[in-house]
Amino acid sequence: MSVDKTLPDGTSGCADPVLGLFSSPLKVLNLGLDSFADELSAQGVEVLRVRWKPPAGGNAKLIGALDRITRGGFDVETANREAVSRILKGKPVLVDVGKALDVVPGMTKRTVLHAGPPITWERMCGPMRGAVIGGLLYEGLAKTRAEAEGLAASGGVDFSPCHHHASVGPMAGVMTASMPVWIFENETYGNRSYCTFNEGLGKVLRYGAFSDEVLERLRWIEKELAPLMKRALALHGPLDMRNIIAQALQMGDEGHNRNRAGTSLIIREFAPYLVRLGEDGEKVAKALSFMHANDHFFLNLSMPASKCVVDAAAGVEGSTLIVTMARNGTDFGIRISGLGDRWFTGPAGIVEGLYLPGFSAADAAPDIGDSVITETAGIGGFAMAAAPAIVKFVGGSPEDALAWTRRMYEITVAESEFYRIPILDFRGTPTGIDLRKVVETGILPVINTGIAHREPGIGMVGAGLVKPPVNCFEDALFAFAQTYGEGEKA
Repeated sequence: MSVDKTLPDGTSGCADPVLGLFSSPLKVLNLGLDSFADELSAQGVEVLRVRWKPPAGGNAKLIGALDRITRGGFDVETANREAVSRILKGKPVLVDVGKALDVVPGMTKRTVLHAGPPITWERMCGPMRGAVIGGLLYEGLAKTRAEAEGLAASGGVDFSPCHHHASVGPMAGVMTASMPVWIFENETYGNRSYCTFNEGLGKVLRYGAFSDEVLERLRWIEKELAPLMKRALALHGPLDMRNIIAQALQMGDEGHNRNRAGTSLIIREFAPYLVRLGEDGEKVAKALSFMHANDHFFLNLSMPASKCVVDAAAGVEGSTLIVTMARNGTDFGIRISGLGDRWFTGPAGIVEGLYLPGFSAADAAPDIGDSVITETAGIGGFAMAAAPAIVKFVGGSPEDALAWTRRMYEITVAESEFYRIPILDFRGTPTGIDLRKVVETGILPVINTGIAHREPGIGMVGAGLVKPPVNCFEDALFAFAQTYGEGEKA
């Protein structure tokens, strides 16, 4: 039974705290379902809504894995700080142009490198097969499409992921022995990376096209463009790509699907040296015109720049940092710093976006390419807030671009000191994807990308956004818990 009591202000109150609760205005903290808050708000009650959901979507097995990692003997936080510091300190520098056979580790005359995790000819999607066919025709290992397909199916070709050879390739990512490649060096840690030259948009090898026009362009790149760029770079000296990317972000690029500023900056860097080579003026003009007409020329520079800085973060014991994300048109795969070279894969998704006239989602191949190395390094989709105009290419609104970048801060462990976003008050881009945070929050890395036609030989049909498969992150978490978690043996 409650009793009345005189309060300090001289008024009478109820001594029972429960009854006192209902005699004063309510202020409610609502966690979970909004329906509870909606009902209270309708009654004039002040409600503070807190966004909350159970970790890992309430999945008991995943929560258990997270707990085992937390209670394990490794200091994951310290390991992640070490891994991400290597990304932040990395300085990618363009140092040379070379022939793949001469400079790419493990390259042979019958090696065909491709994007994404390992895959066999039998499992390759249409664009990947088309690019392989084109690569074999380009190398002279086959004279017809039928011969190329027969050779690829016979076991006479050594297929291998670009990522296994310190390389990256956009879309199909096919690299063969005779192709010229950009050579990057991480000035801070000394490791190198490689990437082919960008061919432009439309019907190009990386989208699975292999017509005579495609092969002629590849041979022009090999015989004329690459030698010019090599000699111009020698006159220029090593090119600080970290500085170029930082400038491009200030000018409206994000380093993956919008590269207009980056390409323009590269032209500015090379043009004075190209005209000093003493070459025929038409050759130099053709090279400059090609770059000018190809906004994605910079993509094949931002990718290896990202690759060489992220590679330095691989192999840190106890780190849950994601150091590889890649797709081959059949599988999406990731690799974790503390788990070595092991791939964790799931089915490649269909890109949601905008299509070129005459094409639709029915024409699209599944997600493909190594270009998601840019997101892994903290640019690309993670920096879309710096490039609101990207939505004209991949869909959505400028506000969506801001929202996508803001969400990525929730699954990363640091912010870049060099790559900054003006509209976010020059906040550094979200950098260093933490596997634990992806699983715990359910927030998947945002990826913007091109769309290839599902049939070989046709090429690009659009661009958009894609979600990676959840299972590869969950499988990686279980493997990490087994290796480093409490009560588990490495």
